[in-house]
Amino acid sequence: SDVCSSDLLLKIIEKRDLKNRNQALQSRLSAVEGPSVLIGKSPSMAGVHRLIGTVAPSDTTVLILGETGTGKELAARTIWQQSKRADAPFIPVNCGALSENLVESELFGHRKGAFTGADRDHKGLFEVANGGTLFLDEVGELNKNIQVKLLRFLESGEIRRVGESEPFRTRSEEHT
Repeated sequence: SDVCSSDLLLKIIEKRDLKNRNQALQSRLSAVEGPSVLIGKSPSMAGVHRLIGTVAPSDTTVLILGETGTGKELAARTIWQQSKRADAPFIPVNCGALSENLVESELFGHRKGAFTGADRDHKGLFEVANGGTLFLDEVGELNKNIQVKLLRFLESGEIRRVGESEPFRTRSEEHT
């Protein structure tokens, strides 16, 4: 009986320690990711908050338009935080900064041997973000062929890695 009691106490202590470590890591992660709260009380910002509150719980693709520096990524991050995907990854990608030669592999992944230097299978960002949110900034910077593949993904949830003949569906199509 004493052995069972001490085992139970050890499990309780271990669970509490894990919970405390998790909270500490969440705090550190929030500090690294920066502020995530949209600020402002103007009528325009109130409209943005209402829109975010409407789309965040839904399973839909969201298009955010705005000039550079207007907070598109912050809006996307806020949508993600208020969604049921908040426990899954949020991956921001500046499409204009992706290497033109590797953009397809970066987004969709590739199979080992698909091209020179592909010495292993590689998961693309769509697969990495699967179940979470992938924020694609500057989509207009992508070449037209990649934009067509992106449209196919948005319509069907299917991804085809470079070097593979069969597409596969992502677990969910909840990408922002």
